Amino acid sequence: MRYLAPWAFGAAGSFVVNAVGGRMPAVSVLLPAYNAEKTLVDSLRSVARQSETDWECLVVDDGSSDATLAIARRFAAQDARFRVLSLPHAGIVSALNAGLGECRGELVARLDGDDLMQRQRLEKQRSALAQEPSWAGVGCHVRFFPRRGITPGLRSYERWLNGIRAPSDVAREAFIECPLAHPTWMLRRSAFLALGYRDAPWPEDYDLALRLLEAGGKLGVVPERLLHWRDGSGRLSRSSPRYSIPAFTACKAEFLARGFLRSEDAYILWGYGDTGKALAAALSERGKHPSAIIELHPGRLGQLIRKVRVVAPAELPSLPRRPLLVSVAGSVPRAEIRAALGQMGFREGADYVCCA
Repeated sequence: MRYLAPWAFGAAGSFVVNAVGGRMPAVSVLLPAYNAEKTLVDSLRSVARQSETDWECLVVDDGSSDATLAIARRFAAQDARFRVLSLPHAGIVSALNAGLGECRGELVARLDGDDLMQRQRLEKQRSALAQEPSWAGVGCHVRFFPRRGITPGLRSYERWLNGIRAPSDVAREAFIECPLAHPTWMLRRSAFLALGYRDAPWPEDYDLALRLLEAGGKLGVVPERLLHWRDGSGRLSRSSPRYSIPAFTACKAEFLARGFLRSEDAYILWGYGDTGKALAAALSERGKHPSAIIELHPGRLGQLIRKVRVVAPAELPSLPRRPLLVSVAGSVPRAEIRAALGQMGFREGADYVCCA
């Protein structure tokens, strides 16, 4: 599937009439919630305080056993812009797809029931999409909270996310991690509905982002911290195997195999630490195998790993030209490798892709 034209988008401030004659809101906030009674009130208040007032907020209760549904209904009784969809418990993918079918706005913004929006989030993201009609959607920068207890790894992840500022950055970093935090997304409804969420064995947001990029869609960024992203023990990324490192690796391998490596079964792998080993194993399951491995470790040079020779970076220009995967963890080492590859005449996205 390829997008053949810019996304359908009305002028800023225009309204679309729905099938029953009512005025559709500009933005639908899609908020799935499951047993979120401790945090949902604050999340919904952050919606109510938005400077952009032309919105609806659809709270999808995924069969909660606590007061989540009662809280959502209380907000809906006080403000008609809040709507509630109550479902039997079936998981986040089912809740998201059911909610998408009920969203009426041209734009759909994601939010989780434990996160908080800055007051101008909807306004600024709507404005960005009005100015860039070719974009399928837009994210924003984040700040994790509460700050106490945030690990160095999470701070590093926050810095990485907040270093992504343009569609070119999103595309370049797509195989490092999901380049836009899911609760920051605002996508055109047409983009959401064209692809939908899949019940895949890896994160549903990463899967959708990679499918959207694969289909030719552009994802932009408002480079401001417009979302407070809660780091709590209840996050699915902490509790579900779907969000484990092996699941992320399998997702990357699947999209690399059918995208960047589509026409080649052999590739060159730069890096054979834990990251590179896991990626090579996942790609082997999909019929893709390294023809050479590049390493800096002097003890590995000249050895055979996975039946292929380990060589130094200086030998790369003399190797038969193949797609190159740079599977190295850490922003600083990747920046150094990118610089070195640039000096050798390699083009990122065409000749090589960085993974982690």
